[in-house]
Amino acid sequence: MVSAWPPAASLNVWRTMSEPKSEFLRAMTARGFMHQCTAFDALDEMAAGPKPMAGYIGFDCTADSLHVGSLVQIMMLRWLQRTGHKPIVLMGGGTTKIGDPSGKDEARQLITPETIQKNMAGIRVVFEKFLTFGDGPTDAIMVDNADWLDSLAYIPLLRDVGRHFSVNRMLTMESVKLRLERDQPLSFLEFNYMVLQAYDFAELARRYGCALQMGGSDQWGNIVMGADLARRMDGAEVFGLTTPLITLASGAKMGKTAAGAIWLNEDRLSAYDYWQFWRNVADGDVGRFLRLFTDLPLAEIARLEALPDAEINEAKKVLATEATAMAHGQAVADQAAETARRAFELNASDADLPSVALPKADMAAGLPAYEALRLAGLVASNGEGRRLIKGGGARLNDQVIRTDDQIIGLADLGESGGVKLSAGKKRHVLLRPA
Repeated sequence: MVSAWPPAASLNVWRTMSEPKSEFLRAMTARGFMHQCTAFDALDEMAAGPKPMAGYIGFDCTADSLHVGSLVQIMMLRWLQRTGHKPIVLMGGGTTKIGDPSGKDEARQLITPETIQKNMAGIRVVFEKFLTFGDGPTDAIMVDNADWLDSLAYIPLLRDVGRHFSVNRMLTMESVKLRLERDQPLSFLEFNYMVLQAYDFAELARRYGCALQMGGSDQWGNIVMGADLARRMDGAEVFGLTTPLITLASGAKMGKTAAGAIWLNEDRLSAYDYWQFWRNVADGDVGRFLRLFTDLPLAEIARLEALPDAEINEAKKVLATEATAMAHGQAVADQAAETARRAFELNASDADLPSVALPKADMAAGLPAYEALRLAGLVASNGEGRRLIKGGGARLNDQVIRTDDQIIGLADLGESGGVKLSAGKKRHVLLRPA
């Protein structure tokens, strides 16, 4: 049960004057997920009813992992399940073949069916950490929209589905307006994306009784179109709900950093680096992120975000460990926290630091410091490595690297069996000979 109403620290665009009846919408509003909603009261009635309600979010398969920019949507599905309802994870095996134009200045590169299947398998690994899958009434299911989109015939689609869409209205969609205003081409292929996304909602309502589509605020127009199509075609009672745009206190987009995307799969980003991402959030983000990205009770979150001055760092550690436990397991999260404690609080090198293996022959020959930093994943390019060294932010075995052409090799191996490279005070990697 979500605690007292109304939430004192809510940052939502959306507001309500009374406490929702359903535990699901209480969680959505009190924890900061709510931005826009179609027919809020009717959705609240359904969610408070005796039967589990099915809701879905769609994810296109453009990479073999999701990053933290998708974590708000994943957490919405998690809360849907935790409050007694059924999450549907819709994989875009069909729509990925087209590409969502929302927020894009140009068309995505087309992805082969083989790559889409590989990406889908990687994404499933993410969801198995956050949701319980199975055959029960509130167990999550994962479905692929290629199951129905690939078999659609063009003329029947135009006749049965296309007649419910107004081109005038479609031209007002943000994804279309953005391209037109910037004189960027929008292909007929991409223009159809919103039709297929709307059809997904209608098809899920038919097949699974799905009554709710959720997504980010950039998907509002598509979600409303889907709800409208399901009502027009089948008279289904369905709803849409979106989240606000989640940004960092700096204004940067959630999910991206100077070092690259914060991936949810450990083969793309180590659990230690994932822990460090959450540990290093700005003070102003701590309470908001604890509400969005952990299951902690709101009363405990209120206590943590009220910690004064330097004590807020303890709240950041809680955030980092809770978030990492969801994505990688409690034991891994605890290990990452302990590794950080020993590396920073005890100022000690640690064999458990993230490591990158390099051919022993390369390390025997020696590498310029800027290249070693790049190979360690601490910088994205040799140029960035040179700038880091010039600014005094690069270290070798805890000693400042003075020149970018300093050679790093086997002679620099420490007791841990690796060469410790650092970017700033908080990011460390061991280069190990393989």
